[in-house]
Amino acid sequence: MDSKTFVAGLVDEMNTLFGQLEEREILVAEAEGQLEVVTLLKMALQSELEASSIAAHWLPTTPEIDAKTVFAEQCHEEMKHYNLIVQRLEDLGEDVSDLAAGSEPSTPLYQYLRSLRTTIERMAAGPFACEAVAEVRNNQFIEFCNAVGDTKTAQLYTKVIQPEEVRHHRRGRQILERYATTPELQQQAANAMRSSLAIADELRSLAEKTKGLFNIPVS
Repeated sequence: MDSKTFVAGLVDEMNTLFGQLEEREILVAEAEGQLEVVTLLKMALQSELEASSIAAHWLPTTPEIDAKTVFAEQCHEEMKHYNLIVQRLEDLGEDVSDLAAGSEPSTPLYQYLRSLRTTIERMAAGPFACEAVAEVRNNQFIEFCNAVGDTKTAQLYTKVIQPEEVRHHRRGRQILERYATTPELQQQAANAMRSSLAIADELRSLAEKTKGLFNIPVS
């Protein structure tokens, strides 16, 4: 199978999974039912920090310049999102002083992503899969913010954060189309994408619906 046909199949597979989600399902799972803008923004901070940290971790050991560029851009932009969200929380009257130091991410997804060694696996699990999840989550969050009258937060996501997350996914797709050229590499990409989706905290309910997804031991 040629690489573009293969990657298009992965996109279709993800879209089918996402299509099973109910309205706001990712938000409900992520915030454990506490659907409040401030709560969801604080949860988003962890995701942004995790995405930036993993891209930075991969950067020195990624030999391909085009893939290295994708990770560098993502590292920078995810931290930009983090700081924009901190500013928005401050504007909403939240005390953000305890966020200045940050902390090393430690979720199962982060540990799994750190364990990946090949560019194909990293690109499939990270920019390609995780940023596809971010796109769905952000669309739900934008709709929620508009529904509760928080247009400023909605605009922050609509104008800045969401377009950049979408670009990360598309750049990941382009890299996979370039390098996933053999059956072995395509299998690595598919496994990494599916594993990333299966252990993503915000897709817990989706993983339960999906056949063929499995948990990956993390260290």
